[in-house]
Amino acid sequence: MEYKKITLFCLLMIGIFTSTSCKDEGTGWTPDMIPDDEVEVPDYDEEVDISNIHKFKAPLYWSVYEFCMEMADNGIPEYQMDMNAEEWDKAIDWVAENLKPYGYDMLCTDGFIPMLCEKNEYGYMDKYGSMYLKDLVAKCKAKGLKLGVYDNPLWLHGKDETPIQNTNNITLGQLKYDAESDVVAHPDEPDKFFTYVVATHKGAKEYIDGFFKHYKELGVEYIRMDFLSWYEDGFDRGMEASWGNGLVGRGYGRECYEKALEYICISATRYGIFTSLVMPHLKNNAELERKYGNMVRIVADTGQGGWNHFSDDSRGKVYEGWPNSMNMFDGFIYWSKVTGRNQVIPDGDFIRLNTFNTDAEKESVISLQLIAGGPVTVADRHNTVGDNLKFYQNEEMLALNADRFVGKPLSGDVTDTEKNQIWYGQMSNGDYIVGLFNRDNEQKTYELHLSEIGIEGEVSVRDLWKHKDEGKASKLSVELGPRACKVLKLTK
Repeated sequence: MEYKKITLFCLLMIGIFTSTSCKDEGTGWTPDMIPDDEVEVPDYDEEVDISNIHKFKAPLYWSVYEFCMEMADNGIPEYQMDMNAEEWDKAIDWVAENLKPYGYDMLCTDGFIPMLCEKNEYGYMDKYGSMYLKDLVAKCKAKGLKLGVYDNPLWLHGKDETPIQNTNNITLGQLKYDAESDVVAHPDEPDKFFTYVVATHKGAKEYIDGFFKHYKELGVEYIRMDFLSWYEDGFDRGMEASWGNGLVGRGYGRECYEKALEYICISATRYGIFTSLVMPHLKNNAELERKYGNMVRIVADTGQGGWNHFSDDSRGKVYEGWPNSMNMFDGFIYWSKVTGRNQVIPDGDFIRLNTFNTDAEKESVISLQLIAGGPVTVADRHNTVGDNLKFYQNEEMLALNADRFVGKPLSGDVTDTEKNQIWYGQMSNGDYIVGLFNRDNEQKTYELHLSEIGIEGEVSVRDLWKHKDEGKASKLSVELGPRACKVLKLTK
């Protein structure tokens, strides 16, 4: 779970802000390097059509997650965590040189490091640790990259008296929970760590719209919003061990949650911003999340990564509510029922290749993300990636992402191990992709008659990891070593 991130929000609630300012020395960019293009911001009153929001491909990007996790592992308190200009320069330069040529176009913040409102007159986050967001955007832009931001329009960063745009003197304080008028799931359970916008209050729609306008004006086009389950019903299965009953807050109810997602969707669509929904319960087959969000998390947090998070943790189990799956593979299998081209994107969370043991394991985690239609979110850093860059740079595999390919398992049952480790789908040009995975610790043989996936006759077969043509076939017979995979392109 993303619980190591939450202490920093206590600081926001009690009004503790860092005063460290940005310095221009050593930032790696100068003003003349920044493209002179103004951001066009649409009018608030413009009508917005949200009937066709699933037009994005899954993102390819780098995240600060591992950098922050290592600080946490070293015992650094969250209010002291920071990624300074020098570290940002190293990350941006590394991404620009090694990942950008392969389609990765963004770096993204995450939790852990204090998220501050220092200068913004409307109470929105403008500073991440010691770095102003406008400076991070400029540093990325100078290298032809974008900045994504971890933030949530349902979190209040500013003071109570802060005005809300496009309202008649409504303030942030009026968006908070009112015990006399608001009906919540757990009225005697205070919200842990967060001060929330109650979406049914007057001014909530305008505040949420101002949030996305703020980021659009900064040049941010990707928002990763977290802890949605806590907002919906105040319950988190993963916290039962820590807090006994799993209660983490009041829980504002399904109606309020849907209203919040609707406002988020309208405003994000208005400003052309991609929304990543994190820690949702995904009730009723993700009914609300796939209606209003571009991408949804389908697995527990990466944490220490490795094969356990990819495949073994609570294998074969699906839970009611967040987190529904504890490993990526089960999450992708189970939620394949709601994914596809022009549908919601499944998010398998961050990849830390340096935590895997073998090349076979590393090929498997990259392959499943791309075959299932998910993002490839690099968390390895310039000084931890080792010789693993080649797994992120496989252009034949990354072609699936560019094509917006989304495959399916032969079975969506997480216990059907005979079929759920065989994935297939069709690219926009008619070629088929077949992925065969061995999640176990012994060698296995897989056989697939191509007629089972709708292919009649022989096809040309190409291995996308070996970059090698393998002749023609109407049936596949593949031997896979432990924790290995094979990804094939089949062409008529």
